[in-house]
Amino acid sequence: MSANLTTNHLIDETSPYLRQHAHNPVAWYPWNDEALARAQSEDKPILLSIGYSACHWCHVMAHESFEDRETAELMNRLFINIKVDREERPDIDKIYQMAQQLITQRGGGWPLTMFLMPDSLIPFFGGTYFPPVPRYGMPAFKDLILRVEEYFRHHRDEIDEQNNHLVNAFKQINVTQDGHGAQLNAAPLDSARHQLEYSFDPRHGGFSTAPKFPHPTHLDRLLRHWYASRDTQEDHKALDMVRITLGSMASGGIYDQLGGGFCRYSVDEKWTIPHFEKMLYDNAQLLPLYAQLWAVTRESLFRRIANETADWTMREMQAPAGGYYSTLDADSEGKEGKFYVWDREQIKDALTGDEFAVFTRRFGLDGPANFEGHWHLRVMADTAEIAAALSLPEPSIYELIETARAKLLRLRDLRVRPDRDEKILTSWNGLMIRGMAVTARHLEREDLIDSAYRSYDFIRSNLWRQGRLLATYKDGRAHLNAYLDDYAYLLDGILELLQVRWREGLLNDAVELAAAMLTHFEDPQQGGFYFTSDDHEALIHRPKTLGDDALPAGNGITASALARLGHLCSEPRYLDAAERTLQAAWPSIMELPYAHGTLLNALEESLHPPQLIILRGRDENQLKQWHRHCSSAYVPQRLVLAIPSEAGDLPDLLAQCSIKHDVAAYVCTGTTCSVPITTFDELDRQIGMTS
Repeated sequence: MSANLTTNHLIDETSPYLRQHAHNPVAWYPWNDEALARAQSEDKPILLSIGYSACHWCHVMAHESFEDRETAELMNRLFINIKVDREERPDIDKIYQMAQQLITQRGGGWPLTMFLMPDSLIPFFGGTYFPPVPRYGMPAFKDLILRVEEYFRHHRDEIDEQNNHLVNAFKQINVTQDGHGAQLNAAPLDSARHQLEYSFDPRHGGFSTAPKFPHPTHLDRLLRHWYASRDTQEDHKALDMVRITLGSMASGGIYDQLGGGFCRYSVDEKWTIPHFEKMLYDNAQLLPLYAQLWAVTRESLFRRIANETADWTMREMQAPAGGYYSTLDADSEGKEGKFYVWDREQIKDALTGDEFAVFTRRFGLDGPANFEGHWHLRVMADTAEIAAALSLPEPSIYELIETARAKLLRLRDLRVRPDRDEKILTSWNGLMIRGMAVTARHLEREDLIDSAYRSYDFIRSNLWRQGRLLATYKDGRAHLNAYLDDYAYLLDGILELLQVRWREGLLNDAVELAAAMLTHFEDPQQGGFYFTSDDHEALIHRPKTLGDDALPAGNGITASALARLGHLCSEPRYLDAAERTLQAAWPSIMELPYAHGTLLNALEESLHPPQLIILRGRDENQLKQWHRHCSSAYVPQRLVLAIPSEAGDLPDLLAQCSIKHDVAAYVCTGTTCSVPITTFDELDRQIGMTS
């Protein structure tokens, strides 16, 4: 539709973030042919603004500048203004974040503000947040856009020269150094381990000072490294880095101490005060890590956090139709964190005297307020300390904490809630499907398997068209070509689902996804996989993501998932594609190992192929018992499939495992499987299982 006095061109978009700006006086367009053509025909530069619905500073800039009529008048007169939701269009976000860093030599972020040439769409200037008046060492946004437009009009030669350099820089990014023929080895696994220790904060956990992000791919790599070291010189330090980090986060304000779930990052090094937005993708990665650490340590804290985070996901982030929503906003009633923080008197009035005495010590209410005159809850005393101080048995302390938490959660639920971005992204759902399945395996929770399958069924029904995926769904509309991450994360999720509950036809779905990835995303010349498909909209760059960031690298997940599928199906095409990906990424891996944790996981399984255990049998109860026996422990390079007797249409490797016994296990390597194993003792000897 056309923009009018009360709405602009964003009014019909599916993205809640774009619709938040549909009533701005700025004549925003979504990224589409109409906007790009208008910029070219009118020879106006494009002002590209990229953000997402839960982003606090995106809201700040919107209120300060995009809702201001004087600023909007300048923007509308001088530019074609385009808004992009980075969650729906990660392809555009990746390109222009990279360009911003190349141009300014500074880190990126959101909101991202870029100025593009109207014909080539190449950026000539950019930054992130800009204030309405000069502050923080930055110019006022209105002054900036006037200067940018003036520079565009009078310095086209200089812009063209800079753009040529930028184009060449983009070309170099995709020119993979020659890794073909390199002898893949374990050296970067050890290097990454030492690099992570070098950046580790031994007091509070994590891998930086403030602001501090969880970096789940780092933690996953360290946990895997610890496991691989168990038969030689056990790396207790690697395990300690995971335990300290996840323990500190679980006790900190980055974790919602009442409702469960993690915020995106902490503004301080102690995990005390977060930016309060909650992202599905963070929780999808942290959830299984807590469950896996419980499986390793049997420390109750980690089991509790996994259970609470899973419960929060199903309660607040799963749509009635099955898919998982994307984010919860940081703000409510126009203030960041208002939904989560407390006055001391509010808590005192809600609790009994005994509950308040315990809760005060537990969460630091007897100390100074820690967030703008209010208290944001974080654990300040363990239960043993409180028990000693109050001369109460420790079980009573636990009970009082839990009853107090339940009361305060009910009270908090009466508040104005943060907005929820209810678009359903295929990629993030794939991550949470995996997270739920892994957690269900270790915590033995059937409801988590049900939740994961509901999400999968939603994706299968609404975002899957003739062997291809779409990226996003909202209000009955699915659209946008899917990206590599959509395929990779969903394939990985399927492989975990099959391990917790076999379903007829699901393996065929995995094969269909793999075929689409090989056909439409693989780089047949240099190896690896592009972020966008071969029939995607042409942009100024076609990224090939190798390093992890807040999300695991698509190439790393692809290499791991294809290799695992190749072993299951005895399909060399998948194994070869995984090997080519590692070869293509090898120079990048060797240059900065710790930044490629997901690819390192694939490398590890290339050097030491996963152990495959197939369980078959006529007795359903025994089959479940054997399944629990084989899969409850943390063994990252083991796949366990309990395949019912009635299952059909199996690939040759799985079909050769007969169902003549009530239950039998087959340990498979390559294209062959062992003779049937019918006792736990025999199985444990075969697979080297330890409790």
